Amino acid sequence: MELDVEMVSEEIVKPSSSTPDRLRHYKLSFIDQLTPSLYNSFIYFYPEICDTDADKITITDQLKQSVSNALTYFYPLAGRMMEDQLFVDCNDEGIPFVEARVKCQLSDVLNIPIPKELNKLLPFKIHGAHKFLLGIQFNVFDCGGIGIGLCVSHKIGDALSFFSFVKLWADIARQETKLIAPEFESALLFPPRDLSVPTPRISQLKTEQLITKRFVFGATKVEEIRRTYSENSTQTRPTRVEALSAFIWDRLIIAIGVRSKLDTLFMIIHLVNIRPRIEAPLPESSFGNLYSIALTIPSMDSNIIPQMRDSIKALNKEYVKKLQDGYNHLDSFREKAASYGKGEIVTFTFTSLCRFPLYEADFGWGKPIWAGSGDREMKNITTFMDTITGDGIEAWVTLNEEEMAKFDSDEELLKYIDVPKSL
Repeated sequence: MELDVEMVSEEIVKPSSSTPDRLRHYKLSFIDQLTPSLYNSFIYFYPEICDTDADKITITDQLKQSVSNALTYFYPLAGRMMEDQLFVDCNDEGIPFVEARVKCQLSDVLNIPIPKELNKLLPFKIHGAHKFLLGIQFNVFDCGGIGIGLCVSHKIGDALSFFSFVKLWADIARQETKLIAPEFESALLFPPRDLSVPTPRISQLKTEQLITKRFVFGATKVEEIRRTYSENSTQTRPTRVEALSAFIWDRLIIAIGVRSKLDTLFMIIHLVNIRPRIEAPLPESSFGNLYSIALTIPSMDSNIIPQMRDSIKALNKEYVKKLQDGYNHLDSFREKAASYGKGEIVTFTFTSLCRFPLYEADFGWGKPIWAGSGDREMKNITTFMDTITGDGIEAWVTLNEEEMAKFDSDEELLKYIDVPKSL
């Protein structure tokens, strides 16, 4: 359903203590430089906890105070990106905390979540230049349920950095004493460079031409897909993400007629966390863009899983050392494009948030009953995340309208969807 969201108030929340002068200039890393300017975003939903105005006041005060304390740990988020996008001025100017009223029941959203409508529960549009690096929107539904929408700039942190912030914020709200503070080492490990090419931008169709849909694969269906691809492989049994990546790619081949586009070069991209692949592995609390890209040129006549696996395995310690020594992971695109010639190049990106602490956001009233990412507004991208039970997988797929209509009606795909796919 279409959401009617009314903004009630907006306040700037500043860190509870000043950032020391020695930390005033936060340097971006080389990988930060290569990362487009957009927001990572999520909305966390909790059932009827704002039954009265007094409850709402208590909870908003709790959230504001706890995020103020959390910003002393994640001090760059309370600053402002400098024009050269090489530094963040950690000036403690703060982040917007928006309060909004959603004129419907929480169940109306959870029964049939519509990605484009979920974006109304976020404080910003997720693309474009914004002066804020973090924003929060506190949404109260008519039933007293709430949705906490967050946007964190991808320019300075990846998805794991996002979840690290949310976890620490929630721990502070619960008055936990053992807190895991972030580590800011990315610019030391991957020093910024004077790039001869501009910072990449997301080149997209108009957002109204893109459709994001959420497909839920229950545990049983995921296992069926894994078994199918195990039978067709002589290698180790595929992981859940490998199997679903291959399955969605295979359905796309059929649905949008990839085989008939002989003048097109297709590339499959997996975004890979490189924290455990560095010579001295980094903890999950390491803040920044600590990822790289695994690039696969798919062969249409053989099992795609070994091809994807080999590409991901190539992102080993030696590869990370190359990144540290000056290798630009976007060069692989340029090399492939140059060798291909003048034909069209189309990429399909898979990113997995499975096993990330998505459902650890307990602010004192329990874990969320669901969390969603909204409309990604990026063509040809699939994001995997765990279901609330932890054993199934949600696949959030964004395609253009024409291709989504074909993909969404693919009979083989629909056999494996466990819940109504209509969004």
